[in-house]
Amino acid sequence: VAGGLEIIAPIFTPIMEALYCRQMSEKLFFNDETRWTVFVTIEGKSGKRWYLWMTRSRSVILYDIDPRRSAAVPGAHFAGLQSDRVIIVCDRYSAYKKLARLSQVILLAFCWAHVRRDFLDAGRSITELEAWALEWKERIGTLYHLNSLRLEHWQPDIPLEQQSTDFQFRQQALHESMQSVHAEATRLAEPEANKKESDSSAKPAKESLSKKVAREQQRKIAQSLLNHWTGLSLFSTHPEIPMDNNLGENAIRGPVVGRKNYYGSGSLWSAELAATLFSIFQTLKLWGIPQRSWLADYLQACAENGGKAPLNIDAFLPWSMVDTPLAEQSKSRPPARSPPVTTHEDV
Repeated sequence: VAGGLEIIAPIFTPIMEALYCRQMSEKLFFNDETRWTVFVTIEGKSGKRWYLWMTRSRSVILYDIDPRRSAAVPGAHFAGLQSDRVIIVCDRYSAYKKLARLSQVILLAFCWAHVRRDFLDAGRSITELEAWALEWKERIGTLYHLNSLRLEHWQPDIPLEQQSTDFQFRQQALHESMQSVHAEATRLAEPEANKKESDSSAKPAKESLSKKVAREQQRKIAQSLLNHWTGLSLFSTHPEIPMDNNLGENAIRGPVVGRKNYYGSGSLWSAELAATLFSIFQTLKLWGIPQRSWLADYLQACAENGGKAPLNIDAFLPWSMVDTPLAEQSKSRPPARSPPVTTHEDV
C-alpha cells in the first residue's frame, strides 16, 4: 500500500500547481503553523521535528511541510503573489513579522483572540489580576460586538467613505472604543515611579512584592498590545478582515488531531503527500465538493491516461465544478457549494 501511494504521489502535482496559482491571485490570507514529526534522518538536521505550514485564502487552503520554522518558509510561499498589496491574518509569531518587514506587499493583521488570551492567562496565574483580566475581556468583547454591528451595514463593493449613514455611525462607535482601549493600554504601559515604602514590616513587604509583580505583568501585556497595535487595528479600516485568526486555526485543526493520533509521517515523501492531500481535500470541502467522489473520478482519469495526470485538469478544479460563479454568491453566507466569504468568529 505504501509503495503504491509513493508511486501515485506525483499525479497530484498539477492540481497543487493550479491551487497555488489560484491562491496567489487573492488578497486576504490566514496563516498558521504546527509541529509535524517526520521520522527520517536528514543531513545537517538534528531531531525529527518538522513543521506543517497552512495558508488559507477565500477559495484555497494549502499546506507545506518544511524542517524550518523561519520566515523563509512563508517567504517562499508568497513569492508568487500577483497583487501589489495583500493582508495576512496571523498570530504574533516573529516569522510573520520578519516576512512583512522584508516585503513591501504584505500587511499583517494580528489576532485579537490571542490578545484576549494574554489577559485571561494573567488573571488565572496572578490572583490580584483576576478582576482586571475580566474587565479587559469585556473591553475586547465590546470591540467584537461593535464590529459585528458595523458589518451588518457594510457593503463590500462601496468604498469606506461612501458607506451608509448607519455604517458610519457604527464605524464611529468602534473608533471611539478602539481609542479608549489604546489610551488605557498606554496608561498601563508607563513605567511605575519608584516609591519608598514607609512601612518595612514583613507582611506589607510581601504584599508590596506581589503587587509589583502584578503591575509588571500588566505593563508587559499592555506594551505588547501597543507594539502590535497597527496590525490589531487594521480591521477597523478594512472591514473585510476578521478580528481573529479563527479561520486559519480551524483549517489546521484537522491535521493537528491527526498528528496526535498517528504522530506524524514515516518518510519525507509521505509527509509531502499528506500535505498535498490535506490541501486538496480541505479546498474541496471549502467548495462543498465531496472529496471521495472527486478522488475516485480523478484517479480514474489518471488510470485512463496511463497512470499520469490528465493533460487537461480543468474539469477537476473546484471552481470549475460549482454551479454558480463566486461573484454571484451571497455576501453574508454563501451556499455550501461555494467557498465562504471571510467572516469572523466571536471569541
